[in-house]
Amino acid sequence: MPDGAMTKTAMLEIADLHGYYGESHVLHGVSLEVRQGEVVTLLGRNGAGKTSTMRAIMGIMGKRTGSIRFQGQELIGMAQHRIPRLGIGYVPEERGIFSSLSVDENLTLPPVVKEGGMTIPQIYDLFPNLKGRGSTQGTRLSGGEQQMLAIARILRTGATMILLDEPTEGLAPVIIEQIGVAVRALKARGFTIVLVEQNFRFAATIADRHYVMEEGHVVDMIPNDQLSANMDKLHTYLGV
Repeated sequence: MPDGAMTKTAMLEIADLHGYYGESHVLHGVSLEVRQGEVVTLLGRNGAGKTSTMRAIMGIMGKRTGSIRFQGQELIGMAQHRIPRLGIGYVPEERGIFSSLSVDENLTLPPVVKEGGMTIPQIYDLFPNLKGRGSTQGTRLSGGEQQMLAIARILRTGATMILLDEPTEGLAPVIIEQIGVAVRALKARGFTIVLVEQNFRFAATIADRHYVMEEGHVVDMIPNDQLSANMDKLHTYLGV
């Protein structure tokens, strides 16, 4: 388990990343870094390139140029199936749980790719909404419970960096608060988290830094303790 004091080591380094879907050029020289133990958000309007950046990290984008380094290893050119084995877990916006399988089956189906993954009792402590629902099918879970299950599956695999794509989308405020509690608990355990969010008010409660994206570019980086001072600028970026 990734316990221990946070260091300032760059865990993820992206430099001059360009990404393409077929002939469509969607990422234009993205550069950012995420230090070990941080929670970092990618903020921006729809179509800004946030999800595409995550897909590029995981190797599920057709053509990429530039550099994506995770703990010093270059991911561009690496076989897609090898990337999760380095310790990167991805929770897509659509969650991707197996709706016909039970909670327990969803938790145990993904392979453990690195030592140190959370145990099922630890996961139920983190997500008490799932406790006692091990035999419940995915289709019978609420949207919030499905999101918790999608995150929980990754925690079993041994991942040390978690990529979360819009984890609060469409959820009730009380569930958003519970997701926030879980993310802060994961950070306290030493996990590194990259979060795509449009709800910057939620992001401000959990993140250390925010990268702002527009049209496939990173246009700003705002430390969380400077968010209030940059609120007018952030409203302009996000159109809110």
